[in-house]
Amino acid sequence: MDNPNDLTHGSILPKLLRFFFPVLLGMLFQQLYNTVDAVIVGNFVGPTALAAVGGSPARIIDLVIGFFTGLGSGATVIISQYYGSHDEEKLSEAEHTIILFCLIAGAALAVLGLLMASSAMRLLQTPADVFDEALSYLRIYFAGTAAVLLFNVGSGILRAVGDSRTPLIALGICAGLNIILDLFFVAVLGWGVAGAAWATVISLALSAALILAHLHRAGELPPLRLRQLRIYPKALRRILYIGVPAGLQGSMYSISNIIIQASVNGLGTAVAAAWTVTGKFDGIYWVTSNSFGMALCTYVGQCYGAGDIERMKKGARLWLLFDLGVSAVVSALLLSLARWGFRLFTPDADVIAYSIEMVWCFAPYYVVWTFIEIISNILRGVGDSVRPMLIVTVGVCVLRIAWIFLVVPHWHTVVGISMSYPVTWALTALALTVYYFKGNWLPKPAAAD
Repeated sequence: MDNPNDLTHGSILPKLLRFFFPVLLGMLFQQLYNTVDAVIVGNFVGPTALAAVGGSPARIIDLVIGFFTGLGSGATVIISQYYGSHDEEKLSEAEHTIILFCLIAGAALAVLGLLMASSAMRLLQTPADVFDEALSYLRIYFAGTAAVLLFNVGSGILRAVGDSRTPLIALGICAGLNIILDLFFVAVLGWGVAGAAWATVISLALSAALILAHLHRAGELPPLRLRQLRIYPKALRRILYIGVPAGLQGSMYSISNIIIQASVNGLGTAVAAAWTVTGKFDGIYWVTSNSFGMALCTYVGQCYGAGDIERMKKGARLWLLFDLGVSAVVSALLLSLARWGFRLFTPDADVIAYSIEMVWCFAPYYVVWTFIEIISNILRGVGDSVRPMLIVTVGVCVLRIAWIFLVVPHWHTVVGISMSYPVTWALTALALTVYYFKGNWLPKPAAAD
């Protein structure tokens, strides 16, 4: 009988799509509960609270959580390769290693976040009228970082073995609970920004518990057992080899976004609120793009682990074409619905006007990002993570920071800041494409080790 979770056999596109759609729906649920925070706070509290939820705190959270999510992607790649080569013992070691690592890292991050949140907010030049609410949101969120890491990494482990439905169910429950708690804490109890933070943390904690409970039961993976939690050195080295570059790449994205956030904050609270709104709105594209990347990384990892390089490359070509088409459609939809969509977040005319200006700097160029998403996940799936990380770090992050310091002082407007994104996307996509066709990036298949 054909195993639907095994992507190394059967028709390529139908299997990829069967895996992709639950990932996409799950990511949309995740975007939904993040967006609900902004919608409810923006309508029940006001623009200042909206900037507090999505401004500086969001950039700091992206920096910290982004690194560990990237690190967890190392575990996803390794587990997908071991699954493709049917190595049960190494599967178990990698699974138990990354779960224990998340518990330790989550506890450390909670302490560091609580101690350093205020200094980080000042470093970002957070507006005075936003500072206290933003600090409250950030501290509450950091208290729940262990749950955030366990949920993201646990979901990645399941996706690595082709199970994209269980994370979807957990995210659906999380999104529903988050909406209910948001309305209760913010609209009924009047807790404001702190209520939105507690709603998110509680929802993620429940979802993490559901994921761990599923991992505890025997299935495609060896069952997760408390007594087997330990750091297996060889598994950790392989995870870190792939995960650290991915984590550093994610952190560099966040660092560049933090510098941009500081520049945005300098234009006032209305622009900072618009930046938040635009980020939530065009998040629809980013979750779609990330879902394409996750599906491809799992597919490539399994095929590479099984030693089927021809199938791996054929699937990657098909997926690139499919992603390009979807990116074009999503861009057109977001641009056509922008004015109506932004009104869901706030009635403030200035915030809406700035948001429309921003989205026209981003959405027409999403197809360019497609090449970065697809190529980087092909390379990561086979374990080549260092050189792509350097390309993306220089192309997207370093050049974006240079733009902020060299161009924005002479063009310190919404458009001047926003254009740093499509310009750096184009340069990075070109560099990655050249590396894909000219670089020696394909090592010996894991199945041949």
